[in-house]
Amino acid sequence: MNNTFGTHVALTLFGESHGPEIGCVIDGLRPGLRVDEDHIAHRLVLRRPAGAISTARVEPDPFHIVSGVWQGRTTGTPLCILIPNRDVKSGDYVNLKTIPRPGHADYTGAVKYKGFADPRGGGHFSGRLTAPLVAAGAIFLAALAERGVHIGTHAARCAGIADRPFGDLAADLEALDRAPFPVLDPERGEAMRAAVLAAAAAGDSAGGVLETAVTGLPAGLGAPWFDTVEGLLAHALFSIPAVKGVEFGDGFALADMRGSEANDCFRLEPDAAAPSAPRGRVVTETNHNGGVNGGLTNGMPLIFRTAIKPTSSIAAPQRTLNLATGEQTELRIAGRHDPCIVPRARAVQDAVTAHVVLDLLETP
Repeated sequence: MNNTFGTHVALTLFGESHGPEIGCVIDGLRPGLRVDEDHIAHRLVLRRPAGAISTARVEPDPFHIVSGVWQGRTTGTPLCILIPNRDVKSGDYVNLKTIPRPGHADYTGAVKYKGFADPRGGGHFSGRLTAPLVAAGAIFLAALAERGVHIGTHAARCAGIADRPFGDLAADLEALDRAPFPVLDPERGEAMRAAVLAAAAAGDSAGGVLETAVTGLPAGLGAPWFDTVEGLLAHALFSIPAVKGVEFGDGFALADMRGSEANDCFRLEPDAAAPSAPRGRVVTETNHNGGVNGGLTNGMPLIFRTAIKPTSSIAAPQRTLNLATGEQTELRIAGRHDPCIVPRARAVQDAVTAHVVLDLLETP
């Protein structure tokens, strides 16, 4: 029952959606890293529900760091963050122990934990546990920024509406860190909101695609075969609730290209950090492969996308089974659920990405 991920910087998640507290333990952080609680709070705000396109459950997330930090710096010992659950309505989930939601983990979780899983709010499977993940991610993001590595995620597509693609990455990533709704084109963001509201009004939900960019990475991170950059990231990204697909660079579109189109040709570029150097910096003319060759970073921006499925808890009636009687039944889900998690999931994707990248950078 492994709830820990990471080799050199290990993260453990614990708690249930309606339990007294949720939290995480981070082990392996170097001593002396700055821990800015205002930055942690800011990242948690980006994950928090926002209006009618999100769940009505709004937790204030007053996190508490109980170990591993002294006078605003990491000590090098395990860092523990606790976040209380306050806005719970467990009665909405009483019948889900025997009448599982289609598309959710109610059934599979009951099988895995032999009927002893906490069913309230999805228990340990709930997206609520992404709150401590985002809090930890804020620490990872700050540590990476000190090394010149920056990460940002936008809703490349949401409810069938497309955002503009990445352009000037430095400017785009800076803007996304401040943006309450994760888009590069605000007008398209409003269209996304309208489309999500239309789905919600019909008792339904919507999905989308998140696109992430990582800049400032050196060439050579990763390993061939089993610890490729893509493999490690995909492992972590698929832990985010509702992620059903991951692609790097041009992804599946590469399957329809010829090698002459898909290959990213190399050239030298003057190095702004060392203008007097006789040689420049190795770059590629294109980035179809998303900054990765042979499982290793090549120094170009790391680009990847995740497919986020529509939220499984919807108001419209759905067919399911009564596990106690074996009879087919109709389920009308009560409770408070997001009609679309894409906007909130960007903070989670940033956090997961930051964890994997920091772990790679700490590899001896």
